[in-house]
Amino acid sequence: MATLSGPSGVSEPLRSMAKIDDIQLLRINYLRGPNIWTYRPVLEVWLDLGVLEDHPSNTLPGFNERLTAWLPALVEHHCGVGERGGFLQRLQEGTWCGHVLEHIVIELLNLAGMPTGFGQTRSTSVRGVYRMVFRARDESVARVALAQGHALIMAAINDEPFDVQAAVARVRTEVDDQYLGPSTACIVTAATDRGIPHIRLNDGNLVQLGYGAAQRRIWTAETEFTSAIAEGIASDKDLTKSLLKACGVPIPEGQVVNSPEEAWEAAQDIGLPVVVKPSDGNHGRGVTLDLRKKEDIEAAYHVAYPEGSDVMVERFIPGDEHRILVVGGKVVAAARGEVVSITGNGRSTVKELIDSQLNSDPRRGYEEEYPLEIIDLATDTKVQLELKRQDLQADSVPAAGRQVVIQRNGNVAVDCTDDVHPEVAYIAQLAAKVVGLDIAGIDMVAQDISKPLHTQGGAIVEVNAGPGLLMHLKPAVGAPRPVGQAIAEHLFPSEDHPEGTAGRIPVVGVAGTRETSTIARVVAWLLHLGGHHTGLACRDGLFLDRRRVESSDSAHWEAAHRLLMNQMVQAAVIENDARTILRDGLAYDRCTVGVVTDMDGVESLAEFDVHEQDQMTKVLRTQVDVVLDNGAAVLNAAIAQVAALAPLCDGDVVLYAQDPTLPAIVEHRANANGRAVLVKKGYVVLATGAAEHVLGTLDELTFGRNAVVPDTDALLAAIGAAWALNIAPDLIGAGIKTFEPELQAPVGIRPAGVSTLNTL
Repeated sequence: MATLSGPSGVSEPLRSMAKIDDIQLLRINYLRGPNIWTYRPVLEVWLDLGVLEDHPSNTLPGFNERLTAWLPALVEHHCGVGERGGFLQRLQEGTWCGHVLEHIVIELLNLAGMPTGFGQTRSTSVRGVYRMVFRARDESVARVALAQGHALIMAAINDEPFDVQAAVARVRTEVDDQYLGPSTACIVTAATDRGIPHIRLNDGNLVQLGYGAAQRRIWTAETEFTSAIAEGIASDKDLTKSLLKACGVPIPEGQVVNSPEEAWEAAQDIGLPVVVKPSDGNHGRGVTLDLRKKEDIEAAYHVAYPEGSDVMVERFIPGDEHRILVVGGKVVAAARGEVVSITGNGRSTVKELIDSQLNSDPRRGYEEEYPLEIIDLATDTKVQLELKRQDLQADSVPAAGRQVVIQRNGNVAVDCTDDVHPEVAYIAQLAAKVVGLDIAGIDMVAQDISKPLHTQGGAIVEVNAGPGLLMHLKPAVGAPRPVGQAIAEHLFPSEDHPEGTAGRIPVVGVAGTRETSTIARVVAWLLHLGGHHTGLACRDGLFLDRRRVESSDSAHWEAAHRLLMNQMVQAAVIENDARTILRDGLAYDRCTVGVVTDMDGVESLAEFDVHEQDQMTKVLRTQVDVVLDNGAAVLNAAIAQVAALAPLCDGDVVLYAQDPTLPAIVEHRANANGRAVLVKKGYVVLATGAAEHVLGTLDELTFGRNAVVPDTDALLAAIGAAWALNIAPDLIGAGIKTFEPELQAPVGIRPAGVSTLNTL
């Protein structure tokens, strides 16, 4: 297939053109895993340019000017030129509209807060029809971006108005609705940077890090190590305080009250000033500070009551609010809050001053991505109460120079991690341990966090489960902190997981058409004998160890994905073919062993625009491309096109063939570490360089009690895969002889329409 690079000929610029009806989107397909384009999920779009096939960008009157005016950041797209302004150069020289649409969609995603750097557009065998792909972290977001980009390019071609900001807003709304929240996303990003795969388990923030039995689960800043009991304790502020006090952690005196009148009585007992807050609230909601008057305390009760099950009154601790993040018993970040105020000018109302002096701050917004919230006077009862305490309302006009306090808490956005005193860190760590939280947000009030608490009367006022991380990721003042990395390290300690192994189980991918199900079943059996609870997805069904739990064809993405989600699975063997790779991509990001048996089947792939035998290399190399650098590719040396994939593997290569004299075998064995599985004089031989180990004769290496003679190439491929998995030769030989090829009936009887896959 030809690369789209620019017009092959010179087209005359159009003097006039009737309105172009449309660029037809013929097919849209989401490739969910590694594919022929890239390692990452992409949206693949087949489009028909129609008459525009004869009119590249430089022949469309005013098109380039309109496009760059609407999307000025296109200047940052390097394109194939490899430098800033590269794509604009291509526009001016003339490029086809499929390529232009690719860059438009990428830019809309960038503007919507989902940066995307990958895209490609390629011609097909049909004139005017192209395949366009772009990186797609979420399918629904990608589809919305495509729809908006499609509308934009048609408006630019036909010189029609287009609201770019509205298009970006639609994409951003979909990003906000569908994509991970910032706290979860930072953990996932940190895990990805360490090579740990992830699977999103629901439409929210429940994410699996790792595969099978090696996985860990997170939900925002909660992990599978976060105890439900600890969460319950943290949500009960009164219980939390009693436990902390018993362990010597400084806390403010307080008590639960049931009415405004009781709140005032408690305040007098405790001593003014006081704080009124919900007993089980979070994020500072319903908390009112520094209360000294009866009417203020009673009003604060009504502010706190809707935010929790009970209301607490406690002693007011002078100082600034601080949030200390403890992960795995260590302080990893700290942020300080500030009192927010406005300054009167003698002309503007309080509401106008809030909008001009506070809400105009670019750090404030409604979405989670902003470190500070928009202050809404109409709905924020805390702000209303604060104003009332100062004899002001929304429409009041403060005198010039008057400082008006708007918020006393809830503005924790100033990084102070480097200022935390060791004793303060110890107290925070102790508080998290006492409550039982592996990840905790410790709310502390102190005048100076760089000094011990006992010297300044500081105290811990709350311990929070599932703390928000945004204040540490995007502080309003100071440097961001790598809290995602800290949580990933907590879940997968480096000392327990050598580089590249965290969250991974042995995964074997078997690609091709020749006896691939048999190969996959034999490898799964050998892994099982080696002590692994093994999952197998192949054309013969879905297997867990020796049990066939699904009899239907399971050589597809969905079945494989369910295996990788199963916490009981310690190793997985997954059969793929060219169609699966072209339709869905691979179900796994990387694998330990990748087997390629052949490159047959090109005649059945016309719907994917695969017509020539040479094209099969691009398809099947996907299986080799994803082999880990500590893994191996197992390749059929008897097929030159398959053997030629060897240089593409990041790990080792094991060749197999019945003929030991094949040039590929001889060349491979010339390397002292080159491994091959061969047949010599009726013996199956494991060769490493010049060294040879006889596994047994072909007559001996039969399947099961009935001594079924296997296909020789399939036998060699299975042995090669097992050897690449470091299964001992003696176990391989014994396992071959005990493998039963006859398929058993699926375990259990299920009602019609109910799949046992749902139990995986």
